[in-house]
Amino acid sequence: MNAVPLAALFNSYTMLLPLYQSLRAADGTVVLAGDIGATKTNVALYKFEDNDFHLIRDGTLTSRSFNSITEIIQEFTKDSPPPQSICFGVAGPVLNGIATLSNLQWNINIEELSALYPQARTHLINDLKATAYGLALLDENDTAVLHPGETGVGGNAAVIAPGTGLGEAGLYWDEKSYHPFATEGGHADFAARSSFDFELFSFLQKQFGHVSWERVICGPGIVNIYQFLRDVKNMEEPEWLAQKMLTGDPAATISNHAGQSPICEETMKHFVRFLAYESANLVLKLNATGGLFIGGGIAPKILPFFKNNQFYDSFRQSGRLNFLLEKVPVKVILNPKTALLGAAYYAAKA
Repeated sequence: MNAVPLAALFNSYTMLLPLYQSLRAADGTVVLAGDIGATKTNVALYKFEDNDFHLIRDGTLTSRSFNSITEIIQEFTKDSPPPQSICFGVAGPVLNGIATLSNLQWNINIEELSALYPQARTHLINDLKATAYGLALLDENDTAVLHPGETGVGGNAAVIAPGTGLGEAGLYWDEKSYHPFATEGGHADFAARSSFDFELFSFLQKQFGHVSWERVICGPGIVNIYQFLRDVKNMEEPEWLAQKMLTGDPAATISNHAGQSPICEETMKHFVRFLAYESANLVLKLNATGGLFIGGGIAPKILPFFKNNQFYDSFRQSGRLNFLLEKVPVKVILNPKTALLGAAYYAAKA
């Protein structure tokens, strides 16, 4: 892959170029990178040469088919050159080298990873932090524009990523370079804005107690909204749809049949609306005038739902600060390996 300046992503993003500096890996360094999610794990071996990453091999594994990250590493690296630098992004908070995956019953200790290859530099970071680093290795074909924003504003940036869960991260700009950092904002309290939202909140509170944004902005969140529309709002669930829900992935079934079923269409409208609300919240809290990136596995698959300003009209509904939100470039990350690339980048720089 060839690194492309992020000016190709946002005209105002020439300031992200400092991310390309301070890569400490020597030519010939073998890098093992991984992106561990609750559903799947992407993993790859690269050789770092000429300030670029050259793929040796990669793969996608079903996370729940393994009991631990060490099993995944041992399976993937057998018959391969030993890595000299390792970084895994994980879907959960990382504290003192220990990660607890929010939607997968794993505890990951960096000491266990280091024991597999004692001579390698080993790192464990949040997957959204990895996604933020991965932006440095994308080009313009890896994103879809939702709103071009205003060029030349600059500032901090933000990443929000609905998938199996809801991840959020920021990139702090210090006037010289960006510093990606993870948050657990997806687990912050859901905020109702209408009578519909209050009813949905009550419905979810009875099930879960605490209602976070993740309860409505992720794959299971799509199902939660659908069930509310069916069970509380009494929207019709056709028999053919009920059968498909039983045999396939429920969230994918809902999004794939929005054109054939009113309840599916209504579900997706609310999903996009909630994503827009929380995206605006994240931008305002981080003062992310440099841009908002929407990552995760869901957004690239539902791009038609973002058209006709369905997302943007809700995004710019923050009262007196609408003028700020209107300046923010908004793009969907299309490359499903962004977090994996970010983990490789972090392994080469740390």
